[in-house]
Amino acid sequence: MFIDSHCHLDFPEYRERLPEVLEGMVNAGVSHALCVAVDLPDFHLVKKLVETYPHLYGSVGVHPDYEDTPEPSEDQLVVLSNHPKIVAIGETGLDYYRMGERAYEDMEWQRERFRIHIKAAIRSKKPLIIHTRSASNDTLQILKEEGANRVGGVMHCFTESLEMAKAAMDLGFYISFSGIVTFKSAKELHETCRYIPLDKMLIETDSPYLAPVPHRGRVNEPAWVSHVGEFIAKLKGVSVEDVATHTTNNFFQCFHIDRISL
Repeated sequence: MFIDSHCHLDFPEYRERLPEVLEGMVNAGVSHALCVAVDLPDFHLVKKLVETYPHLYGSVGVHPDYEDTPEPSEDQLVVLSNHPKIVAIGETGLDYYRMGERAYEDMEWQRERFRIHIKAAIRSKKPLIIHTRSASNDTLQILKEEGANRVGGVMHCFTESLEMAKAAMDLGFYISFSGIVTFKSAKELHETCRYIPLDKMLIETDSPYLAPVPHRGRVNEPAWVSHVGEFIAKLKGVSVEDVATHTTNNFFQCFHIDRISL
């Protein structure tokens, strides 16, 4: 049994074929998925999904890449997260990859948005889903300054350095690997994955993006998280069952989901 710890089933790519995608999860042995919010105007779509399907969970947050969207307030995030199926705050974080010609000072809005999410997570006592790209130092600094170790969470779709992974784990965060880890070109990420212990690891698809080998280039879906798990098992020299068991247990622990009530 696998779990997709990060996907976007509320996106337009799935609106005409959601039953087929959910059936594919069952057939691939993927028992649950976490549908991650990226803005507030579409949060109702995430909420509807998790209220309709018992095996789906959700988050609330505004992605750092979404500039032309309503800014969340701390109070808004806390109120919207007060729902039994909304289990995390995010995705949030920093992304300097698309800064372009802008100066460092021009990205202060992104850093402030990140801080608001962390404050909301601490108030709501829910873990964070962190997106970080080309911003490792600032991401870690803000997590430390705001006391994010009080709630922990997950470094989603991890592609940064091993040093950052170690620092994040020290703050109580899990490291999540997506289909990128199956790419032949991801040599440095392979080494990082070999180092990360199974009890600190999650797996994900980030659907509809980043389809793993052998589906690379297609619209991704939660069923294919099984390929991520199988690749990691081979990479680390452990059984697929070990990867499935650890990442499943980690999912429920990270997001404080009571397995007895499932």
